[in-house]
Amino acid sequence: MTLTPYRETLALRGLPSLLIVATLARIPITAGTVTLTLHVTQDLHLGYGAAGLVGAAFTVGGSLGAPVMGRITDRRGLRPVLVLTTAAEVTFWTAAQAMPYWALLVAALLGGFLTLPAFAVARQSIAALAPESHRLPAFALDSITTELSFMAGPALGVLISTTAGARTAMFAVGGGILLSGIGLYVLNPPIRGKDEAPISAGERVPRRAWLRPRLIAVLAISSAATLVLSGTDVAVVAVLQHSGEVQWTGAVLAMWASYSLLGGFTYGMVKHGFPPLVLFAPMALLTIPVGIAGGNWWLLGLLLLPAGALCAPTITATADAVSRLTPAAARGEAMGWHNSSLTVGVALGAPLAGVVMDATSPGWGFAAVGGVGLAVAVLVLPTELRRRREDAAGQESAEAVGPEAAGWQNGLGGPAAEFPSPDDAPTPAR
Repeated sequence: MTLTPYRETLALRGLPSLLIVATLARIPITAGTVTLTLHVTQDLHLGYGAAGLVGAAFTVGGSLGAPVMGRITDRRGLRPVLVLTTAAEVTFWTAAQAMPYWALLVAALLGGFLTLPAFAVARQSIAALAPESHRLPAFALDSITTELSFMAGPALGVLISTTAGARTAMFAVGGGILLSGIGLYVLNPPIRGKDEAPISAGERVPRRAWLRPRLIAVLAISSAATLVLSGTDVAVVAVLQHSGEVQWTGAVLAMWASYSLLGGFTYGMVKHGFPPLVLFAPMALLTIPVGIAGGNWWLLGLLLLPAGALCAPTITATADAVSRLTPAAARGEAMGWHNSSLTVGVALGAPLAGVVMDATSPGWGFAAVGGVGLAVAVLVLPTELRRRREDAAGQESAEAVGPEAAGWQNGLGGPAAEFPSPDDAPTPAR
């Protein structure tokens, strides 16, 4: 493995600026949840349960809104969506600090629905800017920068909230999102590749043409992956707190994040990627025994290594798969569904681990989320096996009839493509 894939990918016109702007845009977004939590607990003097409801409302709204914003992007273009969501977000974060709790709960649902789609837009634009031969390292870079955003955003949110106050932090989040929206509007990254049809008025792509079992399986893996990650996050804190080693929590979480970054960076140099299931199944399996470390912080950090190293590669593989399984005319909505699946997993992982740990002991939190992840892997396994059989049959057919006929036969115009034109449904391999 060499750095050549990254050098070639970063040489693509528009990609470095997209990664920089998207990374900066994600920081205030990732700071939002912790800022809301501290506002409810510090300024409104309510409990963490009430704060959790506000965070859940914001998450549910974001999960519902992402595909809708993606579909509007597919039909109307990126800039109208950026104007709408930026204005809505700035309004929410400016007004939310003065709202009573019940109004904040409702506003969080609406604010989440109209969240600035920085995550989905970045992935949609990467698919447009990077040819298929360079999408894997491009999505690996996106995964790495996303990890950095999640490391910086919540930390900044906590810092501002604890020094200047949560209300000031909410204004800061709103200001950051305003700058992010302006930055993305000025950059205006492409959402269609040069060889893909431009947006046309009245363009429609039936969901049944692309929302098929293979894509649904990828979305399920995406959700299960972040479920494992968020559950692991909570379990680490609980285990160390239970053993009186809570002071080492930051060090262990930093080790875990570094494993993910290193794994994602390495995966981007792989010539041919792996199906998401091949990466996710061992990640879930290797999470289950982490709890045997007990309260030994350095052993806990060591046991997180194999599963942690597969975190970023798994997310990278799911984004790459979504881009290949979706026509350009529906890619925004598909990336919205991908973002929603990631968000739903994050929202479910922590409560799942928490319930199990309350009923048993902290170490069982790892087993719970890893076990659920492994169950999802088993459920999607038949779809993956069917895909392999179809691919093998298609390869045999291509060898028998020749490349030109094979390209016509699968309806893709060539053996390397993943999806037909927006107007045609995929033709099954013979």
